[in-house]
Amino acid sequence: MATENKNLSQYDKATIPSAKDFRFGIVVSEWNDTITEGLYKGAYEALVDCGAKEEHIHRMDVPGSFELVYGCKKMQEHRVNAVIAIGCVIQGETKHFDFVCDGVTQGIKDLNIMHDTPVIFCVLTDNTMQQSIDRSGGKHGNKGTEAAIAAIKMAHLRQTS
Repeated sequence: MATENKNLSQYDKATIPSAKDFRFGIVVSEWNDTITEGLYKGAYEALVDCGAKEEHIHRMDVPGSFELVYGCKKMQEHRVNAVIAIGCVIQGETKHFDFVCDGVTQGIKDLNIMHDTPVIFCVLTDNTMQQSIDRSGGKHGNKGTEAAIAAIKMAHLRQTS
């Protein structure tokens, strides 16, 4: 596993641009909310830690991970510098997992190609609930934190290129 020997919550603030002048959108799936709330907390705290103003962090909730694409598209209209899509899909016994994961991945990729506001993929696609717990504030840290750092870096890239 990619996160087996890595703590997702560790970052070096000295290597990250200041977030104080950026506005961020965070779109959060309500499905598997114990996981997505942990991811949101990690993202929010990292943004604030890196200088983002609390009033410049805008949250939108959507019912499930499949709806993240539409939510992110709407969030891009709110004049934010970057959007973070937060969701959690856990493998079940049917192909539903595959369809949702593929749809969300392709949808977020399409938003990044079609629009100028970067959308950061923070959707856990795990085999078990325990794997999701481990990556949303558990033993592997928090993927939400990692997504926030990516959002800051992409907002900076957008501004400077």
